Amino acid sequence: MAERISRAFATAAQEGRPTFVAYFTAGFPTPDQTVDILLELEKGGVDVIEMGVPFTDPLADGPTVQAAHMAALEHGTDIDMCLDMVSQARARGLAVPVLFMGYYNPIMQYGEQRIIEKCAQAGVDGYIVVDLPPEEAQSFRALCAGAGLSYIPLITPSTSDARVQRLVAIADSFIYVVSRSGVTGARASMDSGLPTLLARIQKHTTLPLAVGFGVSTHEHFTDVGAMAEGVVIGSQLITTMRTAAPGTAAQAARAYAETVSGRSGSGTTLRAQPLGARVVQPAQASSNTSSLTLLPDRFGDFGGQYIPEALHDCMAELEQAYVQCKNDPAFWEEVRSFYSFMGRPSPLHAAERLTAAWGGARIFLKREDLCHTGSHKLNNAIGQALVAKRLGKTRIIAETGAGQHGVATATICAKLGLKCIIYMGSEDMRRQALNVFRIRLLGADVIPATTGSCTLKDAVNDAMRDWVTNVADTHYLVGSAIGCHPFPTMVRDFQCVIGNETKEQMHALTGRLPDAVVACVGGGSNAIGMFHPFIAEASVRLIGAEAAGDGLDTNKHSATMSRGTPGVFHGAKTYLLQDAKGQIIETHSVSAGLDYPGVGPEHSWLNATGRAEYHAVSDVQALEGFRCLTQLEGIIPALESSHAVYQAMLTAKKMSPDQHLVICISGRGDKDVNTVAEVLPKIGPQIGWDLRFEEDPTKIARRERK
Repeated sequence: MAERISRAFATAAQEGRPTFVAYFTAGFPTPDQTVDILLELEKGGVDVIEMGVPFTDPLADGPTVQAAHMAALEHGTDIDMCLDMVSQARARGLAVPVLFMGYYNPIMQYGEQRIIEKCAQAGVDGYIVVDLPPEEAQSFRALCAGAGLSYIPLITPSTSDARVQRLVAIADSFIYVVSRSGVTGARASMDSGLPTLLARIQKHTTLPLAVGFGVSTHEHFTDVGAMAEGVVIGSQLITTMRTAAPGTAAQAARAYAETVSGRSGSGTTLRAQPLGARVVQPAQASSNTSSLTLLPDRFGDFGGQYIPEALHDCMAELEQAYVQCKNDPAFWEEVRSFYSFMGRPSPLHAAERLTAAWGGARIFLKREDLCHTGSHKLNNAIGQALVAKRLGKTRIIAETGAGQHGVATATICAKLGLKCIIYMGSEDMRRQALNVFRIRLLGADVIPATTGSCTLKDAVNDAMRDWVTNVADTHYLVGSAIGCHPFPTMVRDFQCVIGNETKEQMHALTGRLPDAVVACVGGGSNAIGMFHPFIAEASVRLIGAEAAGDGLDTNKHSATMSRGTPGVFHGAKTYLLQDAKGQIIETHSVSAGLDYPGVGPEHSWLNATGRAEYHAVSDVQALEGFRCLTQLEGIIPALESSHAVYQAMLTAKKMSPDQHLVICISGRGDKDVNTVAEVLPKIGPQIGWDLRFEEDPTKIARRERK
């Protein structure tokens, strides 16, 4: 296993050549060709094979590898199939080492111990987990070691010398060196900084280094092989198989391998070794990779930093900067200096007609919709932009669903003179065209995400890929309380102004705390901003309203708390909408801002501990909430906020008249008017709401003039 990898590198060194490491995705182009591809790659001179385990959201990979993942998943390729493919290849004589390479969530759902036991039985020699850095991998690494499998770390150009020392200390066979910042993909030329990067690593280890990311030609192979012990090729190999005639992918892969390396495998000295049954030992945590975060990185079992290696030191830099800002009164004074620009404090007022119509508790509205740009999003955008400026970042990227975070980010970038790029799902761009135009008016670029469901999830993936590529000058201004540490904490802290103001305003208006606060929850930034200041106030109910879409009995919803299970996604452990195999499922909501398969990890903790309650509100019910607030209070709310309005109605009716309930109106609804008009013909009859004209009003006017 690990020793088989070491022998492969030793054999190549004895023969005076670099070790050839080839990557392809299991199940691509079709599952029935995978075993032949493994065998033909060996015949073509490949010394070590990395076999990608498909995942729906391979955020560290470029379009070529991502497309291979999607194709493999369409064929039903899963972990068990990958294991069977290796077993079949071993039975047919495959001798070279095989590594599994993939993302952590499918492993987590399969079970760490179970997958390592089966890898050992099938003849898998090691594992590379793109989003499982050593700090999060202590039990997994120990299981690998107990089964004789190698856990292979990655080192990138952005990895600091201090971190290089930590990574090489846990390596046992070789080290995967990412030649340049960015995602996987063939390149026209190799990075000129590669010799310096290799020299930095070689100061700390004598283990072989295998270089990947961008190698695609024989010239690349020769150049890199002169500097490092191993050369990794993936994207160009996948392209070769994709363009091959149907049924000939294995032969095309062998021909490419022979051409790019200048050799074949006919003279290999490796031989298959008896595997036998292996007992996987219980995991023993390693102290040298414990968390080094300055702030707590978890909320109970949720949170963490499940990120590609290229982002690790960047996140450490961001956390350090944020801690300095958090402890600096001058920083908060600078944030508050923008309050007049933002329209803070936002008003809190009694909704007397809602109260009278619903009965029960007295209703108050926290009017974040009256903040500049039309929502709560500017609270966080200003805070993060000021942190980014302290870091010297000149380029800001962000994701957006409903468009409000995109507008807020573009607004503060315009004010501070920062370059701004917004990623937005193409479907969200269609239904939020007004906000797309507003973003562009503010001077920012909007880049459509065209993969997956073309919604918020996919915009986050594309923003992460951009950030991995441009960490030196770019800050990713995350819009919700999601993602890896420290983002959930930062976003919460900047949004806590909502709950803190609500506390003060309720004391001023009523002399006491509210009995309940209600907010919509997608990623959950407005909700955590409202909830967090009340967590220690046991008398205050914290109520979240998530999107039930077409209903919880359908597969078209975004009800993460109601139907989700714990998993790892976009850098954090949290509740997810996923299948039993750990693949992220597509979501639906009439509100683009709630159309997301995950939720902030602090919300997951509040749900798991029972401190907050989360209820699913359907599209139909959200339209009812939209109509209530519009026609009873003269306030057109965002569709996201309409979910909270409907849930508040149900809650208030069960409370007594001497109790108080506050609804966070997180955004205004002008962005959603077109969407409401689009869905009313379907939803309107279900709630008795028909705004269609009986006939063309111009004809009526002409008739009346006659």
